[in-house]
Amino acid sequence: MSIQEIATKPFEGQKPGTSGLRKRVKIFQQEHYTENFVQAIFDAVPLKGATLVIGGDGRYYSPEAVQIILKIAAANGVSKLIIGQNGILSTPAASNVIRKYKANGGILLTASHNPGGPDNDFGIKYNIENGGPAPEGITEKIFQNTKTISSYKVLDAPKVDLSRIGETTYGPLKVDIINSVKDYVEMLKGIFDFPLIRSFLKSRSSDFKVLFDGMHGVTGPYGRAILIEELGLPSSYVQNDTPLPDFGGGHPDPNLTYAHDLVEAVEKNDIAFGAASDGDGDRNMIYGKGAFVTPSDSVAIIADWADVIPYFKGGIKGLARSMPTSKAIDLVAKAKGVEYFEVPTGWKFFGNLMDAGRLSICGEESFGTGSDHIREKDGVWAVVAWLNILAAANKDSNKLIGIREIQKEHYLKYGRSFFSRYDYEEVPSEGAQQMVKHIDSLIAASDFAGKSYTSNSGIEFKIAAAYDFNYTDPIDGSVSKKQGQVITFSDGSRVVWRLSGTGSQGATVRMYVERYVTKDAGEAELARPTAEGLQALIEVALQISNLKQFLGREKPTVITVYGARRVRTDD
Repeated sequence: MSIQEIATKPFEGQKPGTSGLRKRVKIFQQEHYTENFVQAIFDAVPLKGATLVIGGDGRYYSPEAVQIILKIAAANGVSKLIIGQNGILSTPAASNVIRKYKANGGILLTASHNPGGPDNDFGIKYNIENGGPAPEGITEKIFQNTKTISSYKVLDAPKVDLSRIGETTYGPLKVDIINSVKDYVEMLKGIFDFPLIRSFLKSRSSDFKVLFDGMHGVTGPYGRAILIEELGLPSSYVQNDTPLPDFGGGHPDPNLTYAHDLVEAVEKNDIAFGAASDGDGDRNMIYGKGAFVTPSDSVAIIADWADVIPYFKGGIKGLARSMPTSKAIDLVAKAKGVEYFEVPTGWKFFGNLMDAGRLSICGEESFGTGSDHIREKDGVWAVVAWLNILAAANKDSNKLIGIREIQKEHYLKYGRSFFSRYDYEEVPSEGAQQMVKHIDSLIAASDFAGKSYTSNSGIEFKIAAAYDFNYTDPIDGSVSKKQGQVITFSDGSRVVWRLSGTGSQGATVRMYVERYVTKDAGEAELARPTAEGLQALIEVALQISNLKQFLGREKPTVITVYGARRVRTDD
């Protein structure tokens, strides 16, 4: 086996976003393209003699990418690779493996919740030794390397059999193929009260049905191992659980639009607890019959019930949310007397706080929830957390306490943040930029604060403040600017606009709307359908931003709200 140096030229646009480099599969399949980016990682991070974890969501082109990483890692002096069987590891599982085996980092092959297949998306992401996404300092070095690269190194060797568990050698490199699920399940069993959950599910087998939807992503085998093998549920309680390179032709994003198989089955079959996870396993959706839990509410409820989860028996250190996420978790933090943080979108910002011992539970409105057990959001963790909470709530109750009852109790205790997100996917980048400039001009205008806007139904909203969200990290002092445009209103309502960097082409515009109602508003007001409670505010947000005109879209691609009609612009 010999090491070869292959001449190459830079490709434009290999700048990693908040979750790595994401492009269409056909772009990654170009000669030298994937090799250039992988070599740029090894040139940016000192990995000679290092141990790295390799895995991903099993999407199309993953097997070929793993073999490329093997060749380049061996040629660049890496000592050992720990690889998930068949190249598969959920993102949370990979973070756990990095931390458990004290690896120096990991390369994850995923585009998360984006569609897969030969005509869709692929992604490569570098995680550091704490198990979390690489910070901007490292991703910027990687990007700069991609602009000047002239060659990459490879080991001239045959392919490694990724299906065979066990240790082997690959030239100078040690390779350990591991069971993709085992370490992760062991970790969750050390966090949650599995005996309590098992007892609850057994005692309520007649009126508490469960359905987990893997969406043909990576978490199907994890769901089977936990729900069926560990908790003793029937095999029919897990669906779409075979990971497929194209996710069965679906969009593996666990929301009310794309997880329609789960929503329909839950409603049709009177299922008390439904849950779904995304392509790489870091997102989740909780949905019972007639009861959708927004991600903002989900993380707040988990934080409020943390004391029933063994991992948090000693108390929680702090709570946090991404800036667009509703402020529901802030209220829990205030009640518990712990500090709380508002950070930019991107899990690495939570990681800094966790490493400093100042954060226990956190979440993003984009269906990401997690804790300091790893340094990634964790979809299956959130599902089991809810089962643990429900089991504890029903421990001494003769009447079944379900998702809806947990929600009602929370709103009566803290009030309710009506919240929704509108996604406009793959819109013209030029139009998106024009909308941003328009909102920037409003923010800069001295007379904007104090202006009033009226909805179609005649409800008036008065501007209180408008700003770009900037963040100074309290741990390392780094500054992140222009993380979203925010407008607040005198009644406490809030609207946020952000351009997302997670798509592979065009632009994705996300609009977030939040309206808070106090606990004293009464049960009827607190129980109103979300779409109804937000309608007037949404109309005003569209009016202020001129979004429809700039983007040329009458409807969003996805509406993240229970009670709204699920829409697709290509229907």
